[in-house]
Amino acid sequence: MHEAEKLSLEQIRCFIAASEELRFESQDRVQRYGWVERVLIEQHYAGQGKLARGLLRRYIEKMTGLSRAQVSRLIQSYTASGRVRVAEYRRHRFAPRYRQADIELLARVDEAHETLSGPATRAILKREFEVYGKREFERLAKISNGHLYNLRKSQRYRERRLNYTKTRPTTVSVGERRKPSPRGEPGFLRLDTVHQGDSPAAKGVYHINAVDEVTQWQIVAATPRISEAYLLPVLEAMLRQFPFRILGFHSDNGSEFLNRTVSQLLNKLHIEQTKSRPRHSGDNGLVETKNGWVIRKHIGYGYIDPTHAEKINAFYRDHLNPYLNYHRPCAQPEIEIDAKGRKRTRYKRYRTPLETLLAIEKPNQYLRPGLSIQALKRVQMARSDTDAARRMQQAKANLFEQVRPTG
Repeated sequence: MHEAEKLSLEQIRCFIAASEELRFESQDRVQRYGWVERVLIEQHYAGQGKLARGLLRRYIEKMTGLSRAQVSRLIQSYTASGRVRVAEYRRHRFAPRYRQADIELLARVDEAHETLSGPATRAILKREFEVYGKREFERLAKISNGHLYNLRKSQRYRERRLNYTKTRPTTVSVGERRKPSPRGEPGFLRLDTVHQGDSPAAKGVYHINAVDEVTQWQIVAATPRISEAYLLPVLEAMLRQFPFRILGFHSDNGSEFLNRTVSQLLNKLHIEQTKSRPRHSGDNGLVETKNGWVIRKHIGYGYIDPTHAEKINAFYRDHLNPYLNYHRPCAQPEIEIDAKGRKRTRYKRYRTPLETLLAIEKPNQYLRPGLSIQALKRVQMARSDTDAARRMQQAKANLFEQVRPTG
């Protein structure tokens, strides 16, 4: 209301009576207190009688929305000082125990120790003061766990610890990153894993595929998981199935092969471990080709429960692996380099892995101890290629009767 503080007492009485059902509220406390002060001054509150004072009190309550007790305190303030002032509220605050210097000191300690747990950091702070006698740690030596974490949340601590570093790729120190060079010698393996589908409840069985680069001798195995506990015995059994000494072990950058457990196994057997290079998709191309032409061709893509891994392993060991290495011809690459230095790979010769092994000069020198060329030939001659293939197909049919892949 414009100049509402200048109304006469009679106008104020009529206004209160006419606005009995109305409620007024002011938004700004400074303006509200200023208006109350002007009303009390314009109406000469100190010189009014008891009835007039009561009328002014009700008028102020109506216009400001303040309670009776609040209006009484404002009038009391005006009576004492002649002014209605906004009181400065000062919250009681305890003196801070830990200063900016303490926060910065804690930040330096955390930076040096790479932010240990609260109890460990408290022990360090206490030792700095009590054992090493550094006076600047006197207050921090008695800090509690909760207060330590509060200081770590403070703005000054965050500013002190703020730093920027370039994102560094995670490095795996296991295996040398290069393409192996077999130099025409057998024993340099390429390995990869093949996952046999998923179900809503679990992941399927995993196949481990290992192929020798020179002879294409291939050993396949199955494992319910590719964790170290499951994979290590499978790898040991696979390495024993190769007829020659293993000299190299090459894989992609999957963690199933690049780990300390596999590395220790290979070191014990004096096998060199290498891994594929970035942007060189052909480093492990041989085994990836075999994934499709052998494992997917014979086993398919459908889900197989990991509990069947042992049955699949028995089929691989007794039927598929002998068939692949003694009776299934593979295209053998012939590399030609023309006059311009361009390398071309042609596939003209088809041989079984055993025939390729026998074609190497003095193959006996590469065989494992206790194994001879004659023993390998006896395995080959025990069945013809087609008989071995039929026997393998029958065993596969029996396996699928028990396994029944889905999807």
